[in-house]
Amino acid sequence: MSVWSASDIPSQRGRCTVVTGTGGLGYEDALALARSGGEVIIAGRNPSKGANAVARIRSRHPDASVRFELLDLADIQSVRAFGSRLRAERESLDLLINNAAVMTPPTRQVTPDGFELQFGTNHLGHFALTAELLPLLRNGNEPRVVSVSSVAARGGTIDFDNLQAERSYKPMPIYSQSKLASLMFAFELQRRSRASGWGITSVAAHPGIARTDLIPNGAGRISLAGFARTLLWFLFQPPARGALPTLFAATSPDVVPGGYYGPDKLGETRGSPAVARVPPQADDDAVASRLWDASVRLTGANFALQ
Repeated sequence: MSVWSASDIPSQRGRCTVVTGTGGLGYEDALALARSGGEVIIAGRNPSKGANAVARIRSRHPDASVRFELLDLADIQSVRAFGSRLRAERESLDLLINNAAVMTPPTRQVTPDGFELQFGTNHLGHFALTAELLPLLRNGNEPRVVSVSSVAARGGTIDFDNLQAERSYKPMPIYSQSKLASLMFAFELQRRSRASGWGITSVAAHPGIARTDLIPNGAGRISLAGFARTLLWFLFQPPARGALPTLFAATSPDVVPGGYYGPDKLGETRGSPAVARVPPQADDDAVASRLWDASVRLTGANFALQ
C-alpha cells in the first residue's frame, strides 16, 4: 500500500456520515469528511463540546454541511432516541464511524443500564447504535460501518463470566476486552451482512497511539498513564495522524470487507494507514457469535427485524 493521506479521500459529496465523539479522533474524522464535501452528523453526549466542534469545522470550512446530535452511548435509551430521530428525518445513511470511547477509569463505574462503563460504552453502545441505524445503512450508497478498535485489543480476552467486571475490575484489561469486542463486532457484522444480504461493508481500524484526551478523561491526568501522556507527549502522534486509518477504512476504494487497518510503523503505534495485524483471539468465529448473542440479550438490539 502506498503512503495514504487525507488528501486521498475521495469526494464525499452526496454521502452522509454519522461519527460518534466530539473531540480527538472523532473531530478529525468529521473535519476531513466535511472538507471532502460530505454531510456529517457529529454524535455525542456533551452539547457544548458538540457545538464547539461544529463551530471549529465551520470556521475552517464555512460551507461545511455539519451538525451535532445528542447521543449518549452509555445509555441505551439515548441510543434508541437517536436512532428514532434519524429514521424519522431521513431514508438513508452511507457511513457510520463507531469511534467514541471511554478508557481506564480508575474505579468500576456503571451505565444507567447497569453495564460496566467501558464495555457498555465502547462495545454495547455502538452495537445498539448500529442496529438502530441498520435500516438507513441498508438504503445507503455503498454503505460502510467502521468500528474503531485499539492496539490494546491485542491483550484482550472476552471473559463471558466477567463481562461487566463484577467479579474483579482492572481498568486496562477491561478496556482491552471492550476494544477486542469492537474488533470482533466488526468482523461478525461483515459475516452477517454477507449472509443476510444487507449490502453493508464492515471494517475496523485503530489509531495507534494518538495524542487525544482519552487518557486524561478516563484514567485522569494524575495517573501513571496521564503522566506518560503529558511527559512523553512526543511518543503520541497528533490526532489528525491517528485518524488516518479510520478515514482510510471509511473512504478508500481499496478497503477489503472485513478488513482491519492501522498505522504501519513502530509496532502499529504510528505512521501511515496499512493493513493491521489481527490478534489471534479476534479470529475466533464461535466467540464472536456468542458475543453477538450476549450483546443482543443485554441491549435488546434487534438486527433480525431490520
